[in-house]
Amino acid sequence: MTLSEDQIERYARHIHLKEVGVEGQKKLLAAKVLVIGAGGLGSPLIQYLTAAGVGTVGVVDDDTVDLSNLQRQVLHTTGHVGTNKVESAIDGARAINPEVKIVPHKERLTAANACSLISGYDVVADGSDNFETRFLINDASFFDKKTLVSAAVLRFDGQLSTYKPHAGGPCYRCLYPEPPPPDDVWTCAQAGILGAVAGVMGSLQATEVLKEILGIGDSMAGRLLIYDALDLSTRMVKVKPDPGCVLCSDQATITAAPT
Repeated sequence: MTLSEDQIERYARHIHLKEVGVEGQKKLLAAKVLVIGAGGLGSPLIQYLTAAGVGTVGVVDDDTVDLSNLQRQVLHTTGHVGTNKVESAIDGARAINPEVKIVPHKERLTAANACSLISGYDVVADGSDNFETRFLINDASFFDKKTLVSAAVLRFDGQLSTYKPHAGGPCYRCLYPEPPPPDDVWTCAQAGILGAVAGVMGSLQATEVLKEILGIGDSMAGRLLIYDALDLSTRMVKVKPDPGCVLCSDQATITAAPT
């Protein structure tokens, strides 16, 4: 692959980085990333992956843009209210970088389609907003040996980690063995969220995706970042593979991909 003059100009600030350079930019252009959720986390994810020149970005979402989304889901505009979020995301992404291929998946991620969707991509970025989907993404990524970069936000708080059990790291179930009871879980609609917090965590998530593609820096695999916007503090927690994990341990009880 040879970069065109336009690409050299567009990605010049990447190319100037010794950790990226021309060869690194070629890796980005050849990469395929699946973003699950085009909301508060997915918005900055899609924006920065597209701007960075990730060659193929798949977007999974079955929701439509609501006026209440716009406070934090900055990829969408008032003119997109009522339209499918994937269609809105494609409009925004193409306005940033028309040469990136955006693959629409206007459907909800389910046990029936998770593995087939994930199999076509190199890295999975979880921007979902519920535990059921997060566990499904983790399990499908594990069975297909895909690197998973996952983030979560609520109120003024955020979390971020990368899961690579195929490379000896923990999976999401090592940290959270089972989904909590529904009555114990607050949603953004119930608890609220400071919009900019989604931007912070989605941008960090995009950074980790790019690092995994480029193979630079220290992976977040085996570490969990906890962010508190109210006092602008971060805490890094080490996470080890759980020898009793039902999914990725030698004694695993989940032995088949989601169906």
